[in-house]
Amino acid sequence: MKIGADLLCDTLLANGIDTCFANPGTSEMHFVAALDRQPAMRCVLGLFEGVVTGAADGYARMAEKPAATLLHLGPGLANGLANLHNARRAGSPMVNVVGDHATYHLELDAPLTSDIESLARPMSHWVGRADSPKMLDSTAEDAIRAACTAPGQIATLILPADASWGAAPAGDPVAITPPQPTAPEAARITQAATALRNGRNTTILISGKALRDAELDTLDRIAQSSGARLMAQQSNGRMMRGAGRIALDRVPYKVDLALATFAETEQVILIGAKAPVGFFAYPGKPGKMLPESCEVIDMADAGSDLPAAIAALADEFGVANSPAPRHASRAKPDMSGGALTPDAIAVALAHHMPDNAIVCDESVTSGRDFFRHTYGAAPHDFLQLTGGAIGVGMPLATGAAVACPDRKVITLQADGSGMYTVQALWTQAREELDVVTIVFANRRYQILHGELKDVGAGTAGRNASRMLDLDNPALDWVSLARGMGVEAASASTVEEFSDLLRAACQRRGPFLIEALI
Repeated sequence: MKIGADLLCDTLLANGIDTCFANPGTSEMHFVAALDRQPAMRCVLGLFEGVVTGAADGYARMAEKPAATLLHLGPGLANGLANLHNARRAGSPMVNVVGDHATYHLELDAPLTSDIESLARPMSHWVGRADSPKMLDSTAEDAIRAACTAPGQIATLILPADASWGAAPAGDPVAITPPQPTAPEAARITQAATALRNGRNTTILISGKALRDAELDTLDRIAQSSGARLMAQQSNGRMMRGAGRIALDRVPYKVDLALATFAETEQVILIGAKAPVGFFAYPGKPGKMLPESCEVIDMADAGSDLPAAIAALADEFGVANSPAPRHASRAKPDMSGGALTPDAIAVALAHHMPDNAIVCDESVTSGRDFFRHTYGAAPHDFLQLTGGAIGVGMPLATGAAVACPDRKVITLQADGSGMYTVQALWTQAREELDVVTIVFANRRYQILHGELKDVGAGTAGRNASRMLDLDNPALDWVSLARGMGVEAASASTVEEFSDLLRAACQRRGPFLIEALI
């Protein structure tokens, strides 16, 4: 006899959700047993829930479909919320299965009882509860439908233990028809095309699926014909970069640089992007990066069919006689020797990164100049921290590697944020994932030293340094990695780093390089 947990598994599989990142507990044991009866479902254990949700994010960005997560009650969900925030900002589809006490046990207020709905709601687009096995198929279908809503949403399904172990109703699971993205609006397309012809200083600002090869080629032709500047918003779930692709810049993180970037801009056309704002508020500086007089034309929002909107803009504006797309040529900038720096790491990546790699960037301060040195690197996908909640780099790479086992994944990882979810290395070792992790070991929260100054609070004295520095004792990333089953080595010179990176890119399996900068 099938139980409710079997019905939930069957419904997930019927809708193409065949990967579950998990950290289960007692309330989820019947669902664990049901997963055990499903050889088509790949189950990946994370030793912390932030690893679980971050890996599901990386998986979704590359597989372009949801994974499931399995989390233990409210506290387990709470441990994963930071990376659900990042996934939400990235537009990543995800179905979270969160176990709960049996419905009749809730009134006893056992120690792990909590308000799971209230915990889930801020980071979820959809929250639902199946209080009986009879509700599981329809509730699961609603969750999957919500997750697959463009551009990708977070759905959280709460599974009481008795709904999981109770007898399931007869019948086959249903494969739903995913919602279609919103069709482009003709009036908005016409407005954008008209603006491109008016001769004003124009920036086309893009994100989401506008950052894919075919769409970038079309947009570059439009930009050349109109004289507009083409840019990506500051934070993006996935960008296609490297040789043979459009060399695209992002909105700068630093407020002063962003203000200078848009100082002469008279109009901005948004395609899947938002008008740029400061990451934080700073005393005496504006929150909006555009001039007050700048006109903002929202041509297509994130939930729109962006490829169709871009094709419609090309038809309306006319690109038949426009120049060919400006693809970056393969280039390897000159390598210097001596002490290791963030710039030297980026240059080494331009030399040694294999074709079709996936770069997961949580280098924070150290990686801000990565783009400048890698326009002509081997073609690659670039995944970045989207919501600002640190601790996503190694989990993101873990999920990307599960989604794309034939591709090399390279993680650019700041040392401070890496300690939030260092357990992801264990999952990489257990699953034999092809991930090279580069730890930028400056042994401090460098970004916070800069922010302390930028907000006008001064420079770090003794107490502030004790809160912002990671020395005394220094983190030993080689030992940390080896303790989790990942081979590792340290480099303090350009020559040492280049040799290690070259070797790591030529072999399979997880490897960590501690870059002492």
